[in-house]
Amino acid sequence: MRRVLAALLLATPLIMADAAPARAQAESREGIYLQNQILQLRQELDQVRRGGGAAVAPVPRGGAAPAGQGELVGALLDRVATLEDETRRLRGRLEQAEFQTRNQAQQLEKLQGDIDYRLQQLEGTGGGPRPAAAAPRPANPAQSLPPVAGPAAAPAAAPRPPERALSEGQAALGRRDFAAAEAAAREVLAVRGSPRGYDARFLLADAEFGQRNWQDAAVAYAEAYKANQKGSRAAEGLIGYGASLANLNQKREACDAFALVQSEHPQLRGAMKERLDAGRQRAGCR
Repeated sequence: MRRVLAALLLATPLIMADAAPARAQAESREGIYLQNQILQLRQELDQVRRGGGAAVAPVPRGGAAPAGQGELVGALLDRVATLEDETRRLRGRLEQAEFQTRNQAQQLEKLQGDIDYRLQQLEGTGGGPRPAAAAPRPANPAQSLPPVAGPAAAPAAAPRPPERALSEGQAALGRRDFAAAEAAAREVLAVRGSPRGYDARFLLADAEFGQRNWQDAAVAYAEAYKANQKGSRAAEGLIGYGASLANLNQKREACDAFALVQSEHPQLRGAMKERLDAGRQRAGCR
């Protein structure tokens, strides 16, 4: 009997140590129930220890332990085994919950990375500009602008009215959706003789410039300028053409284009004047 009680007393700290992780999660019903059972078992063991000599008296050789003590020890051993099973089960559930939490954190981190990458692509910062072939140095920007290409092929989907396509393309340009703005501009240009073709050329040039496609932007601005060299947006076309050349590191040609703007539009004011000054500074014009 002494050996049995001593084994019970030694097993109690081990049970308490195994239940430590479950105690950290005592907010669950099972954790609270397990703590209460362990506390009750400790109290009953303390009662057995304080029961005096009758509870711990040696058993005579060839004799048997009293029936009351044998039943109490058996009940305590059964409860110890039950609590050990409960502790192992609760620990397994906690480990499974921690594993699921780590997996969810990894998935969330991956999703955040995908969102950041797509936002960079939409803003035109996900990659560098398209490789551009070196353009020959023109003697006069007004005489050596790239030739005007024919309208782009119409998209497969049913085309929108030119006015609506142009309006939606300008709205897309305002929210920096340059791909949608480019598609709308090409849709308008695909309609031969459209009265909005002139504005569509500028929309296409601005969309290419926003996507950092400097070579395509230079061609588009040149086409817009050549379409109406005396129009109200002629200075805008030349300034965009010069800024695109400056980004292609063709600074001399860019300065020639800016000089043509100054000679043809000496009274330039407002936002266009600010764009002209910024372009001249970027190209290092004197």
